[in-house]
Amino acid sequence: MSIYPPSSTLPTFANLKAPPIPDDLDVLLVASKWFSAFSTAVTASNPKDIIALFVEKSFWRDLLALTWDFRTFEGLKKIEQFLEDRLSGVEVSALKLDEASVALVHPYPDISWISATFTFETKIGHGNGTFRLSPIEGGGFKAHTVFTNLIELKGHPEQIKRLRNPFQNHGHAWAEHRRKEVEFTDNDPTVLIVGAGHSGLEIAARLKVLGISALVVEKDPRVGDIWRNRYDALCTHDPVYYHHMPYMPFPESWPVFAPSIKLANWFESYVDALELNVWTSSLVSKARQDTKTNIWSVTVVRKDGSTRVVRSKHLVFAIGFGDCDPTIPTYPGASEFRGEILHSTAYKSPQNYIGKKAIVVGSGVSAHDVSADLYANGIDVTMYQRSSTLILSNKAFLQVFFKGIYDEDGPPTDVADIISSSFPLAFLADMGKRQTIDCETIDTELLNGLRKRGFKLNRGTGDAGVFLNAYSRRGGHYIDVGASQLISDGKIKLKNGGAIERFTPTGLKFKDGSDLEGDVIIFATGVQGDIRKAIGSICGEEVENKCKRIWGHDEELEIHGTWRDLGVPNLWYMCGGLGVSRFYSKHLALQIQAIEEGILDRKERYSLVGTPNGV
Repeated sequence: MSIYPPSSTLPTFANLKAPPIPDDLDVLLVASKWFSAFSTAVTASNPKDIIALFVEKSFWRDLLALTWDFRTFEGLKKIEQFLEDRLSGVEVSALKLDEASVALVHPYPDISWISATFTFETKIGHGNGTFRLSPIEGGGFKAHTVFTNLIELKGHPEQIKRLRNPFQNHGHAWAEHRRKEVEFTDNDPTVLIVGAGHSGLEIAARLKVLGISALVVEKDPRVGDIWRNRYDALCTHDPVYYHHMPYMPFPESWPVFAPSIKLANWFESYVDALELNVWTSSLVSKARQDTKTNIWSVTVVRKDGSTRVVRSKHLVFAIGFGDCDPTIPTYPGASEFRGEILHSTAYKSPQNYIGKKAIVVGSGVSAHDVSADLYANGIDVTMYQRSSTLILSNKAFLQVFFKGIYDEDGPPTDVADIISSSFPLAFLADMGKRQTIDCETIDTELLNGLRKRGFKLNRGTGDAGVFLNAYSRRGGHYIDVGASQLISDGKIKLKNGGAIERFTPTGLKFKDGSDLEGDVIIFATGVQGDIRKAIGSICGEEVENKCKRIWGHDEELEIHGTWRDLGVPNLWYMCGGLGVSRFYSKHLALQIQAIEEGILDRKERYSLVGTPNGV
């Protein structure tokens, strides 16, 4: 009997009523035959012939290529409607199978598929994609997932090598040239980007190689300070293979999990090496848009107190979730507490707490990191867990979720991105339920140790693991890099089982009658608030009210508002971890380029709000 939950989404042999795929099958022959029929139907703009090549419960995910939006169509009816609305206007042609990519994949004993990548053209661009073929009842193969992705506008390629001019030698004049370029002394940038974290830098890099001028405005004194100013023990929790940045991957000597200060320094190097235009110690105080021209007038306060109004065609916010308010729940008696109360965003190092007792409220990433940091410095620390948490070891995470895609022996990052992004989130959610159980099997000893200590565990949102957690909650899990074992061993003490009633002079009192003593209480309780309010504080309430929701997922399980049309012309939002930001920064840059070249009008998007025919 299977240990995995039933699913109507996954292409199991039972769902398909089909036999397993034999290992000796000529998969290239099968893929070539299917792709030939698919190509003929697509170039002929014949939706009915196309959907005849799909299983009933199938997916088509498109990123800009056919829709100018991020869309996922599930089931034959929705796929057919999408194709009827869009295919003839897009004019797909020149489909070519990458024969070397064809492979037979066995993710589970009851699931197999034939996967391959392909390239194509539309009337305005070049694209790539993937398809996965599943066996069907009675023999033969049909598609379970198809992915189409815009990678370039015709006539407007990335200028990566074209930026090198062998006949140009700035010599001693280079520094002055760069000073003028950074300061925009003779012109204004086409795009102004608020925030020089990884998202801001990555979209700036993407725009530069597309020949679009951009200025990044950062309020902190140095690029990377957003990482330097967090707690000293902070490190990345995703592997380096997933974190590479566009055009300048991390060196092979880079650690799998990078310390925050090392990463911050890399961001400075990235700006210098790619010659990105960044103003530090500068604050965007106001932005107003001319409703007739869509031009933004952005007021920037510089380090010396002077102001400059920058007129840019596009405004990109790349401030992550950091401008949401740190959340410290309100309880009676706070004024009576004789110690220190702070949020984890204000925690820097354990040095001020040596010899004291610490309480950390929360059980997410920050709570674990801070607790482990306190313990490592000899501080008596108790974690108070308010609700259950998804825990998996970094070993399990790498082995189950990233193996073969983002790992030491995986494909090039751009190929890995296509493979990873070609899975619709609805598919990943059901696969995540299985993968989470696989992680539990690997982590049996660790999780049993946590349970014995009373730590409450869950399997993430909808039991679907880390990815749906990240997309729906922005957290709620911890990939263990040591703190979970410390809890299991009793070195980090644990308290749960009762809600906080109030502060006392010496700590916290709980509704179950218990008390917890501490000299410092650190609330690792996340941040809350509507990200749109940060936009409104700069652009005004009217713009804020027009903005679509940011983050979380829509009914197709595509991410709201981020990297795509935000509801206000030429206003954009970038956020997410290094991996997703690397990939989707290109899609945002392509949309800006298409608008600048007169190729894209907002009315042409095939969105959930409206579905016009043609492009």
